[in-house]
Amino acid sequence: MSTANLSVLSIDGLLERLESRSKLHAGYPYNLAFDSHRVLPLLKYTLNNLGDAYVEGNYGINTKDFEREIISFFADIYHLEKDDAWGYVTSCGTEGNLYGILMGRELYPDAILYGSADCHYSVVKAARMFRIPFVEIKSQIHGEIDYSSLYEALDKNRHKPAIINVNVGTTITGAVDDISKVVAILSELNITQFHIHVDGALGGMLIPYMEEATPLDFSRYPIGSIAVSGHKFIGSPVPCGIVLARKEKVQSFDIEYLGSTDTTITGSRNGLTPVILWDAIEQRKHLFKEEVLNCRKLAEYFWNKIAESRNFALINPFSTTVVFERPEKFLEKRWQLACYGKIAHIVVMQNHNQAILEQLLQELGVMNT
Repeated sequence: MSTANLSVLSIDGLLERLESRSKLHAGYPYNLAFDSHRVLPLLKYTLNNLGDAYVEGNYGINTKDFEREIISFFADIYHLEKDDAWGYVTSCGTEGNLYGILMGRELYPDAILYGSADCHYSVVKAARMFRIPFVEIKSQIHGEIDYSSLYEALDKNRHKPAIINVNVGTTITGAVDDISKVVAILSELNITQFHIHVDGALGGMLIPYMEEATPLDFSRYPIGSIAVSGHKFIGSPVPCGIVLARKEKVQSFDIEYLGSTDTTITGSRNGLTPVILWDAIEQRKHLFKEEVLNCRKLAEYFWNKIAESRNFALINPFSTTVVFERPEKFLEKRWQLACYGKIAHIVVMQNHNQAILEQLLQELGVMNT
């Protein structure tokens, strides 16, 4: 009996499906307009950034020099002095959140973790994994944290250190928590033992280029760590991200056989993604502000068209996420929309233009053909 044709899968078939699905994608915050062809020759090497990005280690087939350049770029846009900056390229935003919250736990073993009802599920996951007491704070109707509720919760537990997750672009509505207000609450309550972690998966790359937004500024605010996704605004063929932290707060442990230190969540780390991110940043860093403003402009256009039709629509300041009524299942699947309860959203990214948004609006019944 022949078994030669048991599998119906093929690379050609996969490529055809991926090309087709990439044309109608609106619900998830991924920039599909990247260009990573220059890194293809690297695929023949086993690139593994074992251990700390700032310690070369014994395994030499790595890209740690590129990784350090990426962290330097992020330290610059968030105003953290190079000598005080530490970080690494992560597998995704979730790993960055896990690292930042674990850092808080290592600094303050008896701390309480605070996060809004709209925080990413990885924040609650971190609380479970690290056995940190978690207090959920109410959100305002548009998704931003409710500051009076945060004040009450911190006041009630002011005898305990605090780890506070600050959202810069919530998952569903793209809302941004105002870090200046969080810091003011801590100051008013005279809480001095705290760690502020910023979940800036997408918004962390929008805020630095948007005027009037409260800046993500390490020199102005006592931010402990920040996580940003790489495959979102910057764009990448594989999920990745960065975590940036104050060097003085990083705990490390020597691993003799690596010739390096254990400072990261994972042991083996992808050595290809630092080059992908470095290449994208080098190509487009002078265009980032223009890209942010264009995505915001298109998001406002989409929001206005729905609002003009007298249907429910929401767009938060400093966001490219547009929330609207959940459509029928067919459209949800066709456009790969992110849905929650009775609402859905799109996230306008660099691969979108007015024509594709108008096509979606027509299919939603908002615009006539």
